[in-house]
Amino acid sequence: MSETVKERSLMKGLIAGLIGGLVGTAAKVLAERLFPPHTHGEHEAHEVLVERVTGHSLSRGNRATAATGVRWGFGAAAGAAYGALAEYFPVATAKEGASFGLALEALTHEEALPALGLAADPDDLTPRERTSEITSHVVYGVATEMTRGVVRRWL
Repeated sequence: MSETVKERSLMKGLIAGLIGGLVGTAAKVLAERLFPPHTHGEHEAHEVLVERVTGHSLSRGNRATAATGVRWGFGAAAGAAYGALAEYFPVATAKEGASFGLALEALTHEEALPALGLAADPDDLTPRERTSEITSHVVYGVATEMTRGVVRRWL
């Protein structure tokens, strides 16, 4: 943790991380617009999840709206968990958040999402798609950490 925190606080860590996660999600969305992870029209994992949860196919607009909610909700929740972890284990902030982004990418896109059938196996992705996934998660992690650190100092 780069900032000096006099007293650890789970609540302040959660709040700072949540705000950081929202900023990180915005940065990730921008990174994916510049360097899209899917170039062949595949559905994003959020879209597949939404349709599984609802149990039926949604219209394009409803699917996009629900998937956006899932993306932002997950980004905020992951950021909040990261903020709480950073309060008690400052080493979690290594590499200015890049390590967090890489760990999140590994846990989600390399393990959980393929296992749940929500995303392709990493071995089935092109090098360009893998690079985009990794890059956008590093962007998320760094933006989350930068924001978390500033907000935490303010709290």
